[in-house]
Amino acid sequence: MILGVSFDTLEENKAFAEKFGFTFPLLSDTDRKLGLAYGACDDVKSPNARRVGVIIGPDGKVKAWYPKVDARAFPQEALKQL
Repeated sequence: MILGVSFDTLEENKAFAEKFGFTFPLLSDTDRKLGLAYGACDDVKSPNARRVGVIIGPDGKVKAWYPKVDARAFPQEALKQL
């Protein structure tokens, strides 16, 4: 499954996803817990997330982590690895 994570609210993410025609879920991480856990930010006051890529296997373990990705290209790149 491919999904995106953003620090924006549910309402902001919904509008963004609709505007750009996302075909995958966009999760809200307003408390930055996911961003901190996966290296997308350094602290809970970070205004924006870094565009990192994480591939998590069916076993729940991180299989690959990319410190900088192109958000438009990464979903296809990730699918090739799966």
